[in-house]
Amino acid sequence: MDKILIVDDNLDVCQALSLMLELNGYKSHCVQSPDMALNAIEKHEFSLVIQDMNFTRDTTSGEEGRELFHALRERRPGIPIILLTAWTELEMAVELMKAGAADYLGKPWDDAKLLTSIGNLISLHKLSRENGELKRQKAERTAIIHEANLCGLVFGSTAMERCVDLALQLAKSDVSVLITGPNGAGKDRLADILHANSPLKDKPFIKVNVGALPMELMEAELFGAEAGAFTGATKARIGRFEAADGGTLFLDEIGNLPLSGQVKLLRVLQTGEFERLGSHQTRKCKVRVLSATNADLRQDIHSGRFREDLFYRLNVVELALPPLSERRDDVLPLVQHFTRGRALDGAAKAALLAHPWPGNVRELENACKRACILAKDEVLSAADFGLMPATALQQPVANQTMMASNQAKPSNTVSHHSEPFNTEPLHTEPSRSEIEAAIAAHDGVIARVAKSFGLSRQALYRRMEKFGIEVKSTKSEG
Repeated sequence: MDKILIVDDNLDVCQALSLMLELNGYKSHCVQSPDMALNAIEKHEFSLVIQDMNFTRDTTSGEEGRELFHALRERRPGIPIILLTAWTELEMAVELMKAGAADYLGKPWDDAKLLTSIGNLISLHKLSRENGELKRQKAERTAIIHEANLCGLVFGSTAMERCVDLALQLAKSDVSVLITGPNGAGKDRLADILHANSPLKDKPFIKVNVGALPMELMEAELFGAEAGAFTGATKARIGRFEAADGGTLFLDEIGNLPLSGQVKLLRVLQTGEFERLGSHQTRKCKVRVLSATNADLRQDIHSGRFREDLFYRLNVVELALPPLSERRDDVLPLVQHFTRGRALDGAAKAALLAHPWPGNVRELENACKRACILAKDEVLSAADFGLMPATALQQPVANQTMMASNQAKPSNTVSHHSEPFNTEPLHTEPSRSEIEAAIAAHDGVIARVAKSFGLSRQALYRRMEKFGIEVKSTKSEG
């Protein structure tokens, strides 16, 4: 229940306000002087203050109220303060409102108006505190990410920031982490970050791509083998678990591990014990296991291809990495990284953002290598990346609906009388990088940029204001 501080030397006023507040679901605390008010606000938590402007020294100047107001603001900068007075000086009212007073009402007050003001101000104050707390937490996370070892990871999207933030939290523990996501999205880089920022960062970090191992050699690779255990095994060899003892083992493409290997892996995770292939000697190791997969392991469990008990051993925490198509704000920072800062023309930026990148970061990196090799000019174009120009990043919903319903005309057909466009799903809230790329592609003509997103100019301007984007049109808006 919200608690309100009432400051008035008139006991009748205090009682009337207290009764009104308590009848409407608020708690109240009454004091009769500025000194008592300052003492109370140091000892208690209040959601709002209602204060008189005149106390014992005089009755009409409002100077005591002004002093109290500024003292309260100094001690509790964000708290809403409603000023009540029987002697309203317009000049002072304007001054204190500019200084942050939430409302200024005369006596006798209107109960309904005062209650409305109280409700609105407390709601706004709570929202402001929540926003402030979120900003504080974000600033802390940003600082932690900035100071961490990101192993060369480049990103600009909120989605990737969340992944990195979670990875850094998990790095401090020794729990098993399952990294999920499509091929080429950067799962191995997240594994690097998990190890590099962990207490085990100076211990062995062994990686093994389970999907690249021949089925008959997989167990020997993981657990080792004695001489003669299989054809060609002329001497004993240690496995990846022994090599990673005391450190971290990263098992990529874990979904490809056969059931026989899954049984042995489960045993190691449960007991730390294993035997080399061809040996009955039990060995022990202590290893933190990170794993990754692009498969749906839950579906594999349902079909009998993956053990459920192993899944829950590996998946203490899942770190889900979204595809690049859901991290549009990562595209241009990655391009700058892969091309070593080469300049891009506007059409290239638009095309890079419009492309769905089914091969994720790996495909983007290859496209950047192609561009750097084949480019004839210093400024890279869409063609250098092997992409078609995309002067419109999205189409209005109405156009997409019409295209979807028109079975006689394929959705990727482009009219000979119109500019080419891509058919990516509409993003109702384009990102900063998408807006900047579209502005460049349309030479700063806001009307065309807004049309490409299916937005009104007013809606686009609001979005630009949010991101702090300024633009000077180089062509007519007509």
